[in-house]
Amino acid sequence: MSEYIFKLPDLGEGTVESEIGDWRVKVGDVVAEEDIVGTMMTDKAAIEITSPVSGTVTKLAGEPGDIIPVGAPLLVFETADKTPAKTSGASSATRAAPSRAKQAKAAAATTAAKNEARVVTSPAIRRRAKETGIDLTQLTGSGPGGRITRNDFDAYLDQQSSAAAGIAPPSSGRETREVKVIGLRRITAERMSAANREIPHFSYVEEIDITELEALRRQLNINRDKNDRLTLLPFLSLALVRALIDFPQCNATFDKERNVIIQHGPVHLGIATQTPDGLRVPVVRNAEQLPIGWLAREIRRVSEAARGNSIRRSELSGSTITITSLGKLGGIASTPVINMPEVAIVGVNRAMEKLAVINGQLAVRQTMNLSSSFDHRFVDGFDAAQMIQRVRQMLEHPA
Repeated sequence: MSEYIFKLPDLGEGTVESEIGDWRVKVGDVVAEEDIVGTMMTDKAAIEITSPVSGTVTKLAGEPGDIIPVGAPLLVFETADKTPAKTSGASSATRAAPSRAKQAKAAAATTAAKNEARVVTSPAIRRRAKETGIDLTQLTGSGPGGRITRNDFDAYLDQQSSAAAGIAPPSSGRETREVKVIGLRRITAERMSAANREIPHFSYVEEIDITELEALRRQLNINRDKNDRLTLLPFLSLALVRALIDFPQCNATFDKERNVIIQHGPVHLGIATQTPDGLRVPVVRNAEQLPIGWLAREIRRVSEAARGNSIRRSELSGSTITITSLGKLGGIASTPVINMPEVAIVGVNRAMEKLAVINGQLAVRQTMNLSSSFDHRFVDGFDAAQMIQRVRQMLEHPA
């Protein structure tokens, strides 16, 4: 038997580290070559990792949410090969002397052994326990390793107070839990925080009368297959990409390193899509070249691929402007966050019927609001308003 060390390979696009998304195996599992052993998360996608050998898993590098540098050991296998220990992935590092990480791990293990019999909590909790005369050994900690948290201490105090008063503590029957921020949720959190921190957003909301557009859409859907029927989103997308021809400052991305605004010729339309793991933005490339039917099919294809986690990595980057819609959940207005490094995002709110005055007469009209956000460093309010008004004109007079 021999040991085979599988190191995290370069996952492309200049990736220097990746996050463990999940493991499909555990220590002791027997795997065959090319079996999927886990998923690694990059800033762009979840990538399935396959085993380079057949053998038994003897070690995993960490838990979901841990960050692993490219070239660091990811898994260790025991194989039937009689040859000496091998490595796979990035270039091997020397294994001569114990690493600092191993030394730190050994020190941590020694410290943990010494503290095993002690209550694990913070100095602040110990001080409060001393002040209130609470014996911490009577508490059960809910934190990692049985650590007594502030919530544990407060709950115990409340329980003791209720018992002293002869009142049973109320119970909601609902548990409080901690959810680790990992995977796509961590990436989304970082990107949204950066966008809010760096971009001076301004929003512009406009009401669109879509009565004629709805009539046209219903007419076009009469002879269409159920799975190929047009929704409002392709019409909105088509109007947007056509309007951008005259407003290149909105179809742009900001290169922070070079301090350059890139005004793109083609429109690579990002479609904000909710998936089981969180928000993704698949891209319809060269959207300005597609007629309504093709555009609708492309929007549907990339959105479904993103939800099913079968989207190609190349289709999750390179957008020049994003459109976001929650359909019937779209609300009356919203303030969408710009998808960096873009400079604009168009939000679609829900359609509704409203009374309107048309030529002095009351009439029921179908309306919808567009809520858009722009980067005020590079897009002036006047230009943003003109662009959205151009979109409105095309949607209100689709013929």
